[in-house]
Amino acid sequence: MPDREDITDLRLLRFDALAVLTLEKGLPELIHIVHLLPYGKENQIEVISSNFYSLRLNFKEFINNLEAEMNRARAIDVNDPREKAILISVSTAPKYILEEHMEELEELAKSADVLVIDKIIQRVKQINPKYLLGEGKLRELIINAMDMGATLLVFDQNLTPSQIRAITDMTELKVIDRSQLILDIFAKRAQTRDGKVQVELAQLRYMLPRLTGKGTAMSRLAGGIGGRGPGETKLEIDRRRIKERIHHLENELEKLTLARLERKKRRKELSIPIVSIIGYTNAGKSTLLNALTKSNVFVEDKMFATLDTSSRRLKFPEEKELIITDTVGFIRDLPEDLVAAFKATLEELEDASLLIHLVDISNPQFENHIDSVNKILKELELDTKPVILVFNKIDKIPFFEVKQICSRYNAIGISAKDRNTLIPLIDEIKNRLWQEVTCNAPL
Repeated sequence: MPDREDITDLRLLRFDALAVLTLEKGLPELIHIVHLLPYGKENQIEVISSNFYSLRLNFKEFINNLEAEMNRARAIDVNDPREKAILISVSTAPKYILEEHMEELEELAKSADVLVIDKIIQRVKQINPKYLLGEGKLRELIINAMDMGATLLVFDQNLTPSQIRAITDMTELKVIDRSQLILDIFAKRAQTRDGKVQVELAQLRYMLPRLTGKGTAMSRLAGGIGGRGPGETKLEIDRRRIKERIHHLENELEKLTLARLERKKRRKELSIPIVSIIGYTNAGKSTLLNALTKSNVFVEDKMFATLDTSSRRLKFPEEKELIITDTVGFIRDLPEDLVAAFKATLEELEDASLLIHLVDISNPQFENHIDSVNKILKELELDTKPVILVFNKIDKIPFFEVKQICSRYNAIGISAKDRNTLIPLIDEIKNRLWQEVTCNAPL
């Protein structure tokens, strides 16, 4: 009979079936065929035992019927081209924090057009340095994922190169972490040459230390006549090409930065104040830009719907005007490679006379979002800039709550979809800007 190890291999390696043959005096006597059952069944496997010579089984038809039953049990469309993902969070943090982070990870997955079929939260006393969670738990998780028809495992925690290698060695499923998911969203959404270069640069910097394969110690044979060998291994060629590409992109980014500096210089010569809209991703920055300037910047109810900086002019009846820019959305624990690549874009904030910090008041985590944005501003050394705190989407919560929250934070409440609510914000921008200009004007 198949033992526990056989059954584990059957599930982990995704065999159609596993047969164990017993011999009597060197001849076949009994055959035991074990196969998986559809996900959700009380028993995970079924064993068919029969005399070897009397076994009658149309194996192809049997497996086809079993596969069809498994697909029905998974309750997902097997023809759906999207990745089917299981989201995993493993941490020592309190459960409520893990649940909050899992909600955000699910939103990121939806923005990446990933179908989420399950979410798993593991609160552990100690993080496993090799697998993040225990090997047995991980093996069980992978087996269940494959039973459910998953094609992708997404970890909320950033995985080290060694952890990614250890986990992928255990499964054929794709394994990514939160940073890779964010990078994938950025790659899909970047439209301008500037944005595409920065995203590709971030992806390559992230990928370089995570290239898997044999070590480079034996990648070259001894030099000399007859000893040059085949040269570089594919892994080392990949590393070299990535480094070359990174160098090329860095040079291109430098040129694009110079072009941006020229545009900034022209703006300064015209003495037009710049107001930058900042905020957590999906707070409604592009919608506000459109409402203020009557423009049509792309808007979608997804995280990182727009990545490229948009600038529009806003004219006032008093023959005054300013430039409003919409920046990329911020997010907690933004990948370091992404911060580095987008620093040039975020440097535009240095020229801003005023920042509008837009917050989605309807999001239960808005306080954490405010803290995350302030933290990034501090890292960029922009925390001394004058800021107007604005709560958006006030139409989604009761009026008395809006009034209370705005009073507590000394903020302005608006609905970017209703231009009538923007009057107090426009008045505050005018007061702050031209009061500041007056204060800084030479005597």
